[in-house]
Amino acid sequence: MRRSLKLAAVVLSGSLGIASLAACGAKSTDNNSASATAGAGGSGLKVGMAYDIGGRGDQSFNDSAARGLDKAKTDLGATIFEAEAKSGESEGDKEQRLKSLVTGGYNPIIAVGFVYQDAVTKVAKENPNVKFAIIDSASPDQPANVTSLVFAEEQGSYLAGVAAASKTKTNHIGFIGGVQSELIKKFEAGYTAGAKSVKSDIDVQVTYLTTPPDFTGFADPGKGKQAAQGQLDKGADVIYAAAGSSGTGSIEAVATAGKWAIGVDSDQAKQPALEKYKDHILTSMVKNVDTAVFSYVQSAKNGSVLTGVQNFDLKQGGVSLATTGGFIDDIKAKIDAATQQITSGATKVPTAPQG
Repeated sequence: MRRSLKLAAVVLSGSLGIASLAACGAKSTDNNSASATAGAGGSGLKVGMAYDIGGRGDQSFNDSAARGLDKAKTDLGATIFEAEAKSGESEGDKEQRLKSLVTGGYNPIIAVGFVYQDAVTKVAKENPNVKFAIIDSASPDQPANVTSLVFAEEQGSYLAGVAAASKTKTNHIGFIGGVQSELIKKFEAGYTAGAKSVKSDIDVQVTYLTTPPDFTGFADPGKGKQAAQGQLDKGADVIYAAAGSSGTGSIEAVATAGKWAIGVDSDQAKQPALEKYKDHILTSMVKNVDTAVFSYVQSAKNGSVLTGVQNFDLKQGGVSLATTGGFIDDIKAKIDAATQQITSGATKVPTAPQG
């Protein structure tokens, strides 16, 4: 294995499959690590999770997935194994990570992020008796043992745009995307549409940190901070970053300038590492990945695993706006009206930038 797993195992009664992971070449590295822990009760359910770059502790997307995994451990008694990725890794590294989880006896296996699509499709085809889930991606080529857990990011981002346009004093707001991709363009499209529904002449400045195959835009707070500062210098006073842990740098820059940041994926005003900036986090577009992960694992435990493409939208509570801090309480009527228009089907939110 080129970049293999660093294992910190907590062994209760019985084997956690560590021997089989070691047999496939698991060893210590500085940048690509994993850990295994068992839930109380020993249900026999073994769940493997392969994180996107940034991993647990990114204060955003991966952390939301991790909360769902933690709940599965606590509530379902699952043994969990977490494997972390490294920026700049190859497709082969992703495949080997998934294969190691298969060898370790983990079933189901959850891949966090669209970057795993090709690897999941390949490894799942080779292991038809293992259940896989992939977050934020769906492919017509994936086999029947792969479940897609996808979200209506554009709908939640539309509400974030309504909030931004309602709070700006300069009529100039910003959007920062981690990696220029179809997924992140959904955030951009919804945010812009929501803002323009409030103020048709609003200036929405858009910056992407990287383009594929460079995915470091999801894990570089320095780049996020620099991009946000550039937008602030041009007059933006509300900035929404959909950029994984890079967004923490954006929030820092915005808070330092005394302007408004909009968080993403998790309620970032509640994240310990962002505590000092919470008075400048207007809201967060919360993507309830934790709910999707737990629902999937629970279905596997119950023997009726969710299949196909599972779409978590605004109506189902898959996305929402956080109200921590009370900073959008005064525009609740606007947010509620926009929500009703979307859930009723009266407003069709674009999934790609318009014009």
